[in-house]
Amino acid sequence: MTRSAAVPEAPARRDSKEAVTWGVRVAASWSARLLVIGALVYVVFQLVSNFGVVTVPVALALLGSALMSPAVAWMERAGLPRALATAIAMVGGLALVGGVLTFVVQQFINGLPEMQDKVGSSVTEVQEWLVTGPFHLRQEEINNAGTTFTDALKSHSDALTTSALSTASTLGEVLTGGLLTLFTLIFFLQNGRQIWEFCIQVIPRENRDAVDVAGHRGFASLVGYVRATIAVAGVDAIGIGVGLAVLQVPLALPLSALVFLGAFVPIIGAVLTGIVAVLVALVTKGFVVALIVLGVVLAVQQLEGHVLQPLLLGRAVALHPVAVVLAIAAGTVLGGILGAVLAVPMVAVLNSAVRSLFSDEEPADAAGLSGSDPAEAKVPSGQPQPRDTDADTDTSADADTSADADADADADADRPGSSGPGPGPA
Repeated sequence: MTRSAAVPEAPARRDSKEAVTWGVRVAASWSARLLVIGALVYVVFQLVSNFGVVTVPVALALLGSALMSPAVAWMERAGLPRALATAIAMVGGLALVGGVLTFVVQQFINGLPEMQDKVGSSVTEVQEWLVTGPFHLRQEEINNAGTTFTDALKSHSDALTTSALSTASTLGEVLTGGLLTLFTLIFFLQNGRQIWEFCIQVIPRENRDAVDVAGHRGFASLVGYVRATIAVAGVDAIGIGVGLAVLQVPLALPLSALVFLGAFVPIIGAVLTGIVAVLVALVTKGFVVALIVLGVVLAVQQLEGHVLQPLLLGRAVALHPVAVVLAIAAGTVLGGILGAVLAVPMVAVLNSAVRSLFSDEEPADAAGLSGSDPAEAKVPSGQPQPRDTDADTDTSADADTSADADADADADADRPGSSGPGPGPA
């Protein structure tokens, strides 16, 4: 008989996990998580965009509560009921804003005739320069250009009418958003603590305290940002406004108010409004005065960039200038002017909250801007007070130590030859 040839054994099949290298597994895990995070961010962005009529007023109300909640807390500590303190803050704020806007509009209306005369004379000078200057244009060509512009306006009257109706619709949306902002702001000031506690109920209990503290620190960063921005905007408006008034540039007060509003868009806003002031000075006062105004604007910008922002905003918002510029650019693309205004405070809040979630150290951002207790600065009145995690930890440690001591005593009592918690007889 012939011996059958031995059949070679099949090689053992390796585990599928071993067939994939460690680097590929890590890359796949990160990719999956990043895809989930990106999808979540996209869904949130779509919801915010589609419900902008609601989300924008809520964001503005949150900014208003960051500005007014310290005043409400001060009145409450003085003995006033919280409802009365909220009413006083709301009425006082609306009266202040309304009075300032009325004064600025009145000054603009009073200075508009002089502005029109200056612009008319400047246009005439430009026309004469085009005729007698190096271009040597004929007067007929200039007149034809004016006639062409008038005919274009008449031919596009339907489009202008449609644009006017669209503007009226936009004004209606603005009024609706303003009323919703006021309504939301009232409840943020009155019941902010209860609203916040309700929102964090969806967080698992073991993570709720960390999210609670992160929310407080984020809101404290927002309070510091609003205070610092108002201070910087005030310095910009006063500096440029005084320069315009000394040089007797028309509409000095409305232009300074425009600079104040523009300063709420960091880095970019004050520059753009300063350019508007320079152009008005150029049209109304000539080239030399425009250069002086430009020097004033640059001096104020240097003061803001090298002194005020590092001293005030740097302590309130720990953001790199590159992050600020990118946030403003993204906010402008996504939400226009309001997006530019809300981008930096939103990034500041997220920055403080994320830092708090991943660190146990107490940030000193907002505390340095408050003249009161740092804890009060970190947790405005409209928000819940964070729990003293250190005290809770100490209490829990003491309780654990006591429990361990009791357990040891019970074990000694059950040991043979032991008659109690003390050592037994020899």
